[in-house]
Amino acid sequence: MRAILPGKPQARLQAVCTVEWEGIRLVVYISGNGLMILSGSSNLLQAIYHEDCDSLIAVTIDELSGKIATANSHEIHLYRPYGKEDGLLKWSLQCVIPRLDQESEDITLSWGTDEELLVGSDSLRLFQTAAEEAEIWCRGLSKPTKIAKFSYDASFIASTGRYDRLIKLWRRQSYGSDDTRFDFTYLPHPTAVTSIHWRRPHTRVQASDHVLYSTCGDQKLRIWAAMDQHGVQGLQLWAEIDMQASVQPRQLNTSLQSKDRFAFIIDSQDFSRTTAAAVRRATEFQAVNVESKEQHGLEHLAEVAKSSPEICVVLDRHGHMSAWGLENVGCKARKPTDVFNIAHVENFDLGFLDYVGSTDDDTQLYPFCWEQPEAPFVLLAHHFDGKIEWLECRLEELFAPSPQQKRTRQKTLWTGHDGPVKKIVRSASGNAVISRTNDNEALIWTQGYGGHDLGLSLRSSLSCPLHIHRSWLLKEGDFVVNLHHASLSLWDARCSPAAQITSVPFDIEGHPVCLVQLPEPRLDPKIVHIATITATKQGLVWEISLPEDDIHRPEAQRPSVSQIKQLGVFQLDIKESIAFMLPVDPAGLAVWTSSSLDTFAKDIAISYSHDGRLRTWTAALDTDVSPMGWLVTSIVETGIKDPSLASGNSIRKAALVDKSKTGLTIWDMRSGQLEYSIQYRDLDLIRDLDWSSTPDDQALLAVGFPHKVMVLAQMRYDYLNVGPAWAPVREIYIKDSTPHPIGDSTWLGSGNLLVGAGNQLFVYDKSVDSSDDMISDFTVPVHKQGQMNLFDLVTFLNGPLPLFHPQFLSQCILAGKLSQVQRIVRELYSALKFYTDGDDLDSFVSISPDILIEDTEQTPVGRTQDYKSGHASIDEGNDHRFDDVATSLTSNLSSISVPQLSNQDQMHLADMVECLSTVITHQRSMDDNATRYLLFFRQHMVRKNQATSNRASFTYREIVWAYHSGSQDILVDLTSRQFGGRMLWENAKECGLFMWMSDLTALRLQFEMVARNEYTKTDEKNPIDCSLYYLALKKKNVLLGLWRMAAWNREQASTQRLLSNNFQESRWKTAALKNAYALLGKRRFEYAAAFFLLAGNLQDAVNVCLHQMRDLQLAVAVARVYEGDDGSVLRLLLEDKVLPQAALEGDRWLATWAFWMLGKRDLALRALISPIHTLLGTPESPKMQAKSYLANDPALVVLYKQLRGKTLQTLKGALRISPKEEWDFVIQTARLYDRMGCDLLALDLVRNWEFLLQSKDTTSQAEAPPDPRRMLRRRSSLVVDDLPNPQSPTGMKAGMGRPPPQKVFEEPELNSLLDNFGF
Repeated sequence: MRAILPGKPQARLQAVCTVEWEGIRLVVYISGNGLMILSGSSNLLQAIYHEDCDSLIAVTIDELSGKIATANSHEIHLYRPYGKEDGLLKWSLQCVIPRLDQESEDITLSWGTDEELLVGSDSLRLFQTAAEEAEIWCRGLSKPTKIAKFSYDASFIASTGRYDRLIKLWRRQSYGSDDTRFDFTYLPHPTAVTSIHWRRPHTRVQASDHVLYSTCGDQKLRIWAAMDQHGVQGLQLWAEIDMQASVQPRQLNTSLQSKDRFAFIIDSQDFSRTTAAAVRRATEFQAVNVESKEQHGLEHLAEVAKSSPEICVVLDRHGHMSAWGLENVGCKARKPTDVFNIAHVENFDLGFLDYVGSTDDDTQLYPFCWEQPEAPFVLLAHHFDGKIEWLECRLEELFAPSPQQKRTRQKTLWTGHDGPVKKIVRSASGNAVISRTNDNEALIWTQGYGGHDLGLSLRSSLSCPLHIHRSWLLKEGDFVVNLHHASLSLWDARCSPAAQITSVPFDIEGHPVCLVQLPEPRLDPKIVHIATITATKQGLVWEISLPEDDIHRPEAQRPSVSQIKQLGVFQLDIKESIAFMLPVDPAGLAVWTSSSLDTFAKDIAISYSHDGRLRTWTAALDTDVSPMGWLVTSIVETGIKDPSLASGNSIRKAALVDKSKTGLTIWDMRSGQLEYSIQYRDLDLIRDLDWSSTPDDQALLAVGFPHKVMVLAQMRYDYLNVGPAWAPVREIYIKDSTPHPIGDSTWLGSGNLLVGAGNQLFVYDKSVDSSDDMISDFTVPVHKQGQMNLFDLVTFLNGPLPLFHPQFLSQCILAGKLSQVQRIVRELYSALKFYTDGDDLDSFVSISPDILIEDTEQTPVGRTQDYKSGHASIDEGNDHRFDDVATSLTSNLSSISVPQLSNQDQMHLADMVECLSTVITHQRSMDDNATRYLLFFRQHMVRKNQATSNRASFTYREIVWAYHSGSQDILVDLTSRQFGGRMLWENAKECGLFMWMSDLTALRLQFEMVARNEYTKTDEKNPIDCSLYYLALKKKNVLLGLWRMAAWNREQASTQRLLSNNFQESRWKTAALKNAYALLGKRRFEYAAAFFLLAGNLQDAVNVCLHQMRDLQLAVAVARVYEGDDGSVLRLLLEDKVLPQAALEGDRWLATWAFWMLGKRDLALRALISPIHTLLGTPESPKMQAKSYLANDPALVVLYKQLRGKTLQTLKGALRISPKEEWDFVIQTARLYDRMGCDLLALDLVRNWEFLLQSKDTTSQAEAPPDPRRMLRRRSSLVVDDLPNPQSPTGMKAGMGRPPPQKVFEEPELNSLLDNFGF
């Protein structure tokens, strides 16, 4: 649904036309140089712009063919309809007719029969437009034509000139394009003719039934009819109605009397048909409701309609109306009763009071009836001040003799600009906006027109002689501040048009780029402060004193005139220049008060530099000391050079567009994280960015393109499925309605989106359809499908998750809360056991939040042991085994629709419960890290077998959990079983086996099993498939034996001879290298790596695996198997390849694994918090991917807490992390939990986190080894002493590499042990 403000109609007699064509009510009008074509009150079918002219003069539409003709100062355009059969009704240009009198502004258009077009100006010209346009008649005139209209059968033309008191009546003498002739007579009037109207006959062939209505300056309506068909006159005066005398107000108050009169005619067929339909509806209603009251007004109307009269309605400016019936029009013997009064009523309000004394106070009325039972009568009122009202009513209400509160209802109002919209600025709350054109014409709008929040009501208009550089709305649109190149002006918009109150000049270095309202140090509605900032980082502050609210007080009684006082000049304290600066979108916040200047204050502006550095700013005003102070609240290095556009909001989200205007990135300014990045097509140039937010501060971004707007919604972080943090939820196309590109857009306070394109303003509401392709991709619950509110959708996509949501359960497992997860699963099983559709389901499933935020490290031993039992009950009296519960719950999830979950969520939850049952079966023989690994590995395999598009990715996070597990032998056995005991290399790579196994003997045994399985994976048993693996194991003889059995292979003889040689000799090493390079040329990379190993060149083999095969795990596995974990090749691989790759990609899991493999366990711990490139000392800046939110997994805090007290090296690394860094790390992780919808885990983290107790003597702390007894209150009973021996240079050098064999930290004294257990 949308509301449309198509544009300001021209103040011309032929600016509006309406007809019913093939069952469609069409309304066309001209606005500026645009033609607006509407169907009904709110459906803009098409907008056509004439780029070669400034404005259009006239428009008309043919109700037989549907053709539209428009005229400007030098030509006439004809448009023909097409696409109605396909439901896509549009108009295309048929031809252009040049005007002969291009200097005249007077022109009139009228359609006849057979697609004939009459053009009146300095002459009358008739064109035939059925096929090709051809002029068939032309007649010069003594003065330009003001009005010229065909009769309905095209046998008469009535025309008159400006200020002419004669109507020239042209009677057609012949038809045909070859010989078209007219003669004419005159219809005299006492004063200048003001309007002409032909009566609509019941059929268009009633040639003898011509009736013409005319009005002139004497306020009389004259009826001309063909009483003598064979007379020379053609039409004779039949009757006249004195409009001045017909409306006689009952009040004696002269202020409620007006001499101006307005009239419109309701044709006989419309009146009769509409009255008959009203009587039919009333009869049906009374048949159902026996006790309904009699409708005397309808009975009177039905009695009048029996004689099929025309109705003449006369109005004045104060809502007085007189209706007259015209019966037997054209009869020679007119009776006095042929003109009779139907009704004289009051309260017919058309808003005429608003235009008394205005120069544009004229109004034209266009009545018509249509098949709408609720409002069968419509009156279009074209006000020459620039708007069209669509008024609806029922005839029985319109002519009811009894007093009526409201006889007509305003369905819509068409108004707007007469030029393209350039800029739209909203107030802080979004309840008022100002739209501006290139001509410095502005309109001020307020929200909530017509009793609902969708439309806009025109508050005031503003015309400024100076160029408007920036605008700002004050007090919900009551006042407007305009920034010009060298002055600042204040306008009062409480009246229309807006009046300039005051203006002050200013002189400042540079070009102003920003106008922003400042937070007020104290709440005073009469005082506001405005600042501007230039490209040279200078700024000015003004204090504006607003006038009193009562604008209706006499001017002599009003207080002193408002003033603008310049407070001073300030300078932004940054070294680099700013490319642009703009105020942040307030995101639903009103103006706030603030006297502090710190990072907790609300942002008011955002700036960006040419090298892509984003800054958010806040300011505080202090008139006693200095004009104001500015503070940078956040800085983000985006790395995007020469950005073209940026926008931010007050909740510190920022969007940045690259130089090409096709790339969009969204940043979280608090954490400096990249949340979203997308590259649009080259044709989709981004032109506008607008922020909004839901009531609970969830962000929305509207991205404006030339002909569409894409609405992006914030989503939960999803680290397990690597889901997007932002996604498009709505796409608005305007090209079907207007060809003009979008000028600007903004969000209204209610969540509706206002889009300005050309002369039009479109208001789109916030309802979304869940069946839309964009929405259907989201996990929308079944009970929420259908029509949804955009705010509700965004809240669902971002709000707190229920405890049984699969993402919440996954994060609980990573946080070491497996027992609580079991409790949640059991409670969910109990809740769903007797659940039926429509029942409420508690998001907490009757679990107290205290259970989830308790410190697991302080849980009593007996209770922990009870939690960890996979076969024991958590709740007393519940003796269900967990695997039975899991089976039943999985079955329930396949048949029940859980309200808080989507179908996809339920499927993932069922998979998780199944995997959880498997893990708990082996829980007693595994540690927590092994449990984490096994659960997500099983989940990965389940989703892989389901072939779902959104499968859980298996990353280095899971590899690190297994790497730090003490139950690797069990993990090896379980993962091998998963692949049926025949693990190939692709299986080993999938589970990361050779990255996390720490026992080299077991590692080589598994590698040999992989080699054997690779050999036997095909029926032909090809030795080439296992060559790399056996040669890495240095088992050339085994490979040689396999080649002896490969008699089918044509390479058997040559390979067998080659392998029989001694490769310790340089000759055969060279031969192996030559074969390796030859195989590289043939792109047989794996076999080439095997020959490099045969030549004893491990480094080249690893390089082939890494670069040509792009298999890091294979390179690591070959290096570890070939020379162990202390080999130089592995060290070089980790230092030169793995760690730089981790730094570029921001992969902290890979970095911590690599550092730990190198023995640099202090750096392995620091890599979880600090930027990786700072630990390596490399000048190369990380990729955009490294700045993504995915690089800061909240599970990192779990690993950090686990490793911090594991060894003395990690404790030493923890000491290198400043308390502020650790504080920021914990708070940032809590924010990530909150953004994921896991609020309870965020609370658990900040409540139970233990910071290191660091000594104040930093010198002695750096020299002495760390003492875990003094640094941690809660710690493991054993801390491994892995520090190198510092007594010799060799030992010191070893500290930089892999440490010596680990030794156990000395057992502390008894008192320390008791202290460790809390005694």
